[in-house]
Amino acid sequence: MEFKNPYFFALLALLIPYIIWYVLRYKKSLPALRMPEIAKYRFVPRSWRIYLLPVPFFLRVFTMILVICILARPQSKHTWSNTDVEGIDIMLSVDVSTSMLTEDFKPNRVEALKEIAQKFVDKRPNDNIGLTFFAGEAYTQCPLTTDHAVLMNLYNSADNKMAEKGIIEDGTAIGDGIMNSLLRLRESPAKSKVIILLTDGVNNSGNISPLTAAEIAKKQKVRIYTIGIGRNGMAPYPLPTGGTVMLPVEIDEQTMTKISEETGGRYFRAQKNDELKAIYDEIDHMERTKFSVRQFSKRSELYKPFALAALVSLLLEILLNVFVLRRLP
Repeated sequence: MEFKNPYFFALLALLIPYIIWYVLRYKKSLPALRMPEIAKYRFVPRSWRIYLLPVPFFLRVFTMILVICILARPQSKHTWSNTDVEGIDIMLSVDVSTSMLTEDFKPNRVEALKEIAQKFVDKRPNDNIGLTFFAGEAYTQCPLTTDHAVLMNLYNSADNKMAEKGIIEDGTAIGDGIMNSLLRLRESPAKSKVIILLTDGVNNSGNISPLTAAEIAKKQKVRIYTIGIGRNGMAPYPLPTGGTVMLPVEIDEQTMTKISEETGGRYFRAQKNDELKAIYDEIDHMERTKFSVRQFSKRSELYKPFALAALVSLLLEILLNVFVLRRLP
């Protein structure tokens, strides 16, 4: 701790004459009673209030000292510290094509993923995490950031039906989703870089094939964990007019597996909410990298403890004078 305005401590010198004045005045103000003989009163015990008479004065001096300390502005120091933390750079590459509105997950694939992604992000406070959306084309919804509140706000604010409404081209461009994420990780100095790719379909559009994107990821030492989402067989899809229609689930598991094996990751298949959560938990346990971080602690004001102590001291002085040491005129 240090003081921003230490020159206020010069005011402490004013307390010296105040203390001397009080001592001299205290001796003169003690009540006296003339008695013809005092021997019989020599061993009479004193009232405990006699010992409390100087206490309000000491409390007043203590309060003044605390007020001077507050005026001097106590502050914490700017400090640097080295700590070992666990963290990596992660890009979430999420399929947002119209098929992601299928309701084999509750309430649908998109909303289920949001909830589980939130829990995954909360467990990794030291990671740089970014978000890529892809359908027939890919774009970055959030670049790499440690501000996970902003990340999830951007995730939650995204229109779930953007492909259905024609905001972006519909389709499944898995290769473009990977490449968009790689572009965000390219300049990262992190030792460990990961893409978590989630899709429910087969690559049918885009400018680059998924396996070509995987080869580029391998050269950049980026691991890709792929997740195929959707139950086997048929799944209910909501109609714009209401109701649902059963549509077949088609996931190119062979390509997804090759992408993961090529880059040193793993392929997972999620057919319900609990399985998707378990997959994210497993990735969370696998991807832990320790590194040293130099942290800066910003200066902050520390007057509150002094102010609280001064308030308590002042109240005690008032209470003693009013209720315990009250004197008759």
